[in-house]
Amino acid sequence: MSSAPGYFVSFEGGDGVGKTTHVRLLGEFLHEATGREVVVTREPGGTGLGTELRRLVMHGDDMDPRTEALLYAADRAHHVATVVRPALERGAVVVTDRYLDSSVAYQAGGRELSEEEVEALSLWATDDLLPDVTVLLDLDPQVGAARLSGEPDRLERAGDEFHRRTRETFLRRAAADPRRWVVVDASAGLDDVQAQVRVDVAARLDLTPVVQEAVTEPVAEPDEAGATGEARA
Repeated sequence: MSSAPGYFVSFEGGDGVGKTTHVRLLGEFLHEATGREVVVTREPGGTGLGTELRRLVMHGDDMDPRTEALLYAADRAHHVATVVRPALERGAVVVTDRYLDSSVAYQAGGRELSEEEVEALSLWATDDLLPDVTVLLDLDPQVGAARLSGEPDRLERAGDEFHRRTRETFLRRAAADPRRWVVVDASAGLDDVQAQVRVDVAARLDLTPVVQEAVTEPVAEPDEAGATGEARA
């Protein structure tokens, strides 16, 4: 076990904001800049069990909001127990595409369940593990929807009001906890968004002296799958 503390970074935001691409790019950057092991993962789908739960909640039969919330919490409990916490204990950097704030935004904000109950469920499932920093890639939901391709999943079909409530919940949570959250305008170009993400995350993790020279390096363009693939909760 490493004596150095691990770092836990989560990315949040609506559909089509580019989380998957920026998670990958930040993970590569942090590995190169710090020499640490970096674990890039996602919810749901970061484990074998999570992949099956993802198929059920994203592409399976319609289900009531409480069932949906419980399935996401089950995935999160297993993900933290088998991937996230062991990596942090090794001193690794964990970068995840979605975490518990997505459940609060989608199942409480979007589905209109109790925000306190949904959050308490995920905190119980993860033994109160919260990220060191959460990056919110903020974008108008209609702009994000226009970026998506392929057959829409259950959440993408939920309607404009659902996605408006989800965005508002993300923004409200970010405003209420500015020590953990950073909000980045995802309507900017890829290079600009990733540069801002790098600067903000480095500052929050006290890594700025280590990475300040590398922060402004050009960002590699993602392939088509990386630009459009999204993991949602």
